[in-house]
Amino acid sequence: MINSARSQAEPVESQVKIYSRSEHNISRAQISENALKVLYKLQKEGYKAYLVGGCVRDLLLGREPKDFDVVTDADPEQIRKVFRNCRLIGRRFRLAHVHFGREVIEVATFRGAAETQNDKQVLNNEGRLLRDNVYGTIEEDVWRRDFTVNALYYNIKDFSVVDYVDGMADHKSATLRLIGDPETRFREDPVRMLRAVRFAVKLGFRLHPDCEKSMHQVAELLSSIPSARLYDEALKLFLSGYALQTFEMLRHYGLFQVLFPATENCLSMEENGFPRLLLIRALDNSDIRIADGKTVTAYFLFAAFLWEPVQVRAKEKMAHGLVEFMAYQEAANEVISMQVKSTALPRHITMAMREVWSLQSKFDARVGSKPSRLLIHPRFRAAYDFLLLRAETGGADLELAKWWGKYQEANENEQRKMTQPPRKAQGSKPGRKRSYRGKVKDSASGNDGV
Repeated sequence: MINSARSQAEPVESQVKIYSRSEHNISRAQISENALKVLYKLQKEGYKAYLVGGCVRDLLLGREPKDFDVVTDADPEQIRKVFRNCRLIGRRFRLAHVHFGREVIEVATFRGAAETQNDKQVLNNEGRLLRDNVYGTIEEDVWRRDFTVNALYYNIKDFSVVDYVDGMADHKSATLRLIGDPETRFREDPVRMLRAVRFAVKLGFRLHPDCEKSMHQVAELLSSIPSARLYDEALKLFLSGYALQTFEMLRHYGLFQVLFPATENCLSMEENGFPRLLLIRALDNSDIRIADGKTVTAYFLFAAFLWEPVQVRAKEKMAHGLVEFMAYQEAANEVISMQVKSTALPRHITMAMREVWSLQSKFDARVGSKPSRLLIHPRFRAAYDFLLLRAETGGADLELAKWWGKYQEANENEQRKMTQPPRKAQGSKPGRKRSYRGKVKDSASGNDGV
C-alpha cells in the first residue's frame, strides 16, 4: 500500500528540492529552545535530525507552532540512550517523548516503506493500518506522511528546508494535497479525512480536487474507527476556534453524520431554521470565546449537538403519557447511549450534559425559594447560558431568560421581591367578616322585637 502511494506520487515531483536559509523565513529564534537542544544533541551523537510536520508548516506561515516534532535516523532505543529524560510510548508506532518540565518534544524514527506486510506492519481487511513499526530513511519516511505541506523537513545541520513532494509549492498556493492516491491513503487511515477538514479550515487552504472527490466516496469508512479515537478528534475539530466552519465542511463531505448520527437525522428534518440555528449559534459563540482567550467546555457543545435529539424523543414519550421529567430523563439516557457508540463521550462529560439539560425545566419556577437554590447549583452558569442560547434561537421564552439575567444580578432584597408570590385581591376577607357580623346583629335585633 505504501509502495502504491509512493509510486503514484513520484511522477508528480522531480528530484528532492533543498531550500537554503535565504530561501525561506524559518529562524532558530522561532524554535523552542528545548527542541533545539534535542536536535543538536542528536546531531552531536552522529544521528540525522530534522524538525518535521505541522511545526515547519506553521513556521513558514509565520505562526507560533503548538509543539515541535523531531524526526531522526536513530531508533527508539538509541534515542532513549541519548536522553535520560526520555520515555518511549506507542504501540502502533513507537515514539520517544523527551521531557523538559511541562514541555515535551516528540522524537520519531524515520518510517520505512516495507516491501511486504510483516509482523511489524499490520493492516485490516479495509486497508487500515493497525500497527506500523517499520523504520527506514528520510526518503522513505516522506511517503508515509499524509499531506505535502506536512512533509517538509527543517535540517538543523545547515538550516535548510528539504522538500520531496512539492510541499513548498502547495504551501505557496494554499493547497492541501495528499501524498499518493487519496482513496488509498484514506482507506489506510480514515481519520485523515477529519484531519483534511481541520487543516483546511485552520490554515485557510483549499482541498485539492482529487482529495475532495475521494472524501465523498469513502466517508462511510470513518465509522470503522474506534469511538474513543473519534472523541479525541471531535475535540480537536470543535475546540480549536474554527468550530462553525468545521461543522459546515464536515456536513458537506458527509462526515458529520458519522460523528453525530442522531443530530444529522434531526438536521434533515429542521423547520424554520431549527435546530440548525441553535447549533450555529453555539458554535459561533465558542469560536468568539476562544478568539477572546476564554475557555470553552466540551460538554456544553456536545449538549447543544444532542439537545434536539433529546427533545424529539422526549416529546414522543410524553405523547404516550409519560410525565415530562421522566420523558426527558429517559430520552437523555437513550440519546447518550447511542452517541457513545460513535464518539465515546467520557462519563464526566455525559454527567455534565445531563445536568445542563435537566436544569432547563427548573428555570420555569420563579416563586419562593427555588430560584435561590437553583442559583447556587454548580452547573447554573452553563445551564443559564444554554437557556440564553435557546431563547436567542426561538427555543425558549425570551422574557424568562431576561428575568433570570436580572435575578442573578440583583441584591438579596430585590431577589426576595422578585420571587414573592402574587398578592390576592385586597378586602375579600374583611368583606366576609363584615357580612357575618351584620347577620348576627340583625338576628339580635329581631329577638328584641319579639
